[in-house]
Amino acid sequence: MANGRSDFWTYARGLAAPALLWVLFVVVLVRPVELWFQGDPDYDSAALKEWVGEARVAGDTLRDLVRDYLEALDEGRARDPAFDPEQDGILLLKAEKIHQHLKALGDPVSKMYSSQLPLFPTVYRMEVQFWDREPAGKEPPQWLITWDSELPRNPTQYKELAHRIHPRAQVYLRYHLHAFNKQQQDEQLARARARQVFGLALVGSVPALLWMYLVQQRERERERQRAQAQHQIDQAERLLLENELRRQEAEHQKDDAERKFLEQKLATQAAERQALELKSQIYASIGIMAGSYAHNIKNLLVRPNDLLARCLEADGLAPPQEEMLQEVRHTLGTVTERLQEILRTVRRDPTQAELRRLDLNALLRELQRTWQDLARERWKLDLALDLDPEPLWVAADPSHLQQAVENLLFNARDATFEMRNHQRSVARAAAGDGGGDDRRQALIAAAAWKGRVVLRTRRQDGRAVLEVQDNGIGMSEEVRRRCTEPHFTTKRDNALFEGLHTGMGLGLSFVTVVLEHHRADLEIHSAPLRGTTFRVRFPAPS
Repeated sequence: MANGRSDFWTYARGLAAPALLWVLFVVVLVRPVELWFQGDPDYDSAALKEWVGEARVAGDTLRDLVRDYLEALDEGRARDPAFDPEQDGILLLKAEKIHQHLKALGDPVSKMYSSQLPLFPTVYRMEVQFWDREPAGKEPPQWLITWDSELPRNPTQYKELAHRIHPRAQVYLRYHLHAFNKQQQDEQLARARARQVFGLALVGSVPALLWMYLVQQRERERERQRAQAQHQIDQAERLLLENELRRQEAEHQKDDAERKFLEQKLATQAAERQALELKSQIYASIGIMAGSYAHNIKNLLVRPNDLLARCLEADGLAPPQEEMLQEVRHTLGTVTERLQEILRTVRRDPTQAELRRLDLNALLRELQRTWQDLARERWKLDLALDLDPEPLWVAADPSHLQQAVENLLFNARDATFEMRNHQRSVARAAAGDGGGDDRRQALIAAAAWKGRVVLRTRRQDGRAVLEVQDNGIGMSEEVRRRCTEPHFTTKRDNALFEGLHTGMGLGLSFVTVVLEHHRADLEIHSAPLRGTTFRVRFPAPS
């Protein structure tokens, strides 16, 4: 069954080419043969249309007369809605001119020249058909102007022609192009030509059949070659399928890797959201803590300020005593102003910084004046400035930026204190192996060690740079990476200067938040026992 079906399609494919060629041959010959049998009706109808529309009688064409008639009709209706075309003399005269034109076209042809010009049309009837408006589709005409030759006619011998000469008018003709005996001769000639065409078709069929046989033989050879090629294609497809399976396996592994990457990314985003929530908690913790401390201290200063005012108002104070009391009063006033500033700051979210133009050098000079004496006498460190000679203007919130730099300063202070304790521990360990004098000298050298913090500014690549550098204990790489995390701290009770407790791990987190909203970058360079440098790069002025 399969071989039979294959042979059938092989035969069909072999037959297709000559059959198609023969069909094309017939199609190409249909029109010439039809014209050979019947003449060219398109040419005849075109000639009749030109004759009807363009022939002139008394200087006018039928097209001109019809246009004048319709224009007169439209003008009459525009003047009088009850206009009657059959009662208007001008319109009847124009209709009569059209009738006479039709008669002039038809009479000479039907009566005078029909015997002399057998190929000229015999016109039986002519009509000019009118519409009130342009017809949509095949609407029948509303009225006619006709001419009839009154010649006897056979409906099987005449033809009809409709020719549009105006958007609202057409000419309809009944005519006979040849005499009847001429038509009989043409029919006999057409039958003879049909026999010739049939013979031509038979002659054309012989090479077509021969071609079919040759094509069938060639098709069998091609079938054998196709079978061989198909076997090779099957082998190639099997190799492609194996490659496709390997590719799909690789894509599956890639999808797994992308899925894991996406899961990791989602986890990172969740961690970031958690960090943002933690920052919000930091803001609340800092605000509550600082606000509470500042408010309590402010209340405690009310009584000392009152007592100090009474002392200054008393008589009999020595000038040195009055000068010292005035200095105390000035100091208490400064403390009160700072507490007011702290209260205003903690009541405002660091994310709502009020940026204005600020000289970074002026901020650091004020910071040194505030903390220099305390740093020298209480913290046992040297607070130095290394400022750019020109003003460094940045867009900053003075209160927030001042607290951020003070936090960096306090962090450096604690690092130098820890470094001093480390020096003492090393001295005690080294002195344990030596005599009493050596131990004493080592402890004296450790106690003489002095911390140093440098506040430095400079301009680099158009950006203001602030550095807080210390010679303190330094940080390991892990501590350096995590030091800005909220609530992360390495400080112990003995790592702070006397009178304070262990840190809460919020200082550097607050610094990070403030610098983020100043669009500033923070770099931390540190190593154990080699000190730390906090470098802040502010954005270039816009």
